[in-house]
Amino acid sequence: MSRPPRQLSRGLPLRAVAPNAVTALALCCGLTAIRYAISQNWEVAVTLILIAGVLDGIDGRIARMLHGESRFGAELDSLADAISFGVSPALIIYLWSLNALPRIGWLCSLVLAVFCALRLARFNANIDVTEQPHKSAGFLTGVPAPAAAAMALLPLFMWFWTSEPLFQSPYLVAPWVAMVALLMVSSVATYSWSSLKLRRNIRFEALAVVVIVGAAMVSAPWHTLSLLCIAYIVSLPFSITSYARVRRQRGSQPSPPLAAVPPTVDL
Repeated sequence: MSRPPRQLSRGLPLRAVAPNAVTALALCCGLTAIRYAISQNWEVAVTLILIAGVLDGIDGRIARMLHGESRFGAELDSLADAISFGVSPALIIYLWSLNALPRIGWLCSLVLAVFCALRLARFNANIDVTEQPHKSAGFLTGVPAPAAAAMALLPLFMWFWTSEPLFQSPYLVAPWVAMVALLMVSSVATYSWSSLKLRRNIRFEALAVVVIVGAAMVSAPWHTLSLLCIAYIVSLPFSITSYARVRRQRGSQPSPPLAAVPPTVDL
């Protein structure tokens, strides 16, 4: 009696490997940033964090484009974000400034890393939750991890192009880092850039702004990053006001049942 032919395993499809490879590359950038921070090569260390942020912004889009979304990818993305935007910036800031205050400085760095992990854990716990008022209204809950990492590194950006010792002072950096950590785990409504839609009559102007910002990043990266961080900080009161207005409008009319919201990469 002949045996039935063995069915060969087709293996893991490439569409699932590609986005996870991008996420792993972002994780490598975050870990390598720590190595350059130990050797006090601050600009390279910060640049690697920024590269990790760019890779974090495209891995989810690659997964959706290739239909390679998976729960494994979501968990790997959260792990990479916790290291690239929590542990690495915390260690960079500690080695650069906060080690002058070993106890308080390490406490603030620890809070930044742990609160980033807590934020990502909260995100993962709410992936399958249908009713999410902030997300259904086009907002995020708290400051996302990549934006929080950039905000925490703002004193370093300012120090790069001003060489002002004030920006390296642990008495300035420590409370700033603690505030950024609290914003990550807060319930503050922040803008979700993936949900913003442009009007047709201003798309050309928006493209021109993107070109100007890109040119500024090439010619004066630290000046531009400082201005972008300050602009994001200034936008927080407006996002809170906008969400409060949306909430009042929803309260004045019967709300339809909320549809399930797919997970996004804005952690």
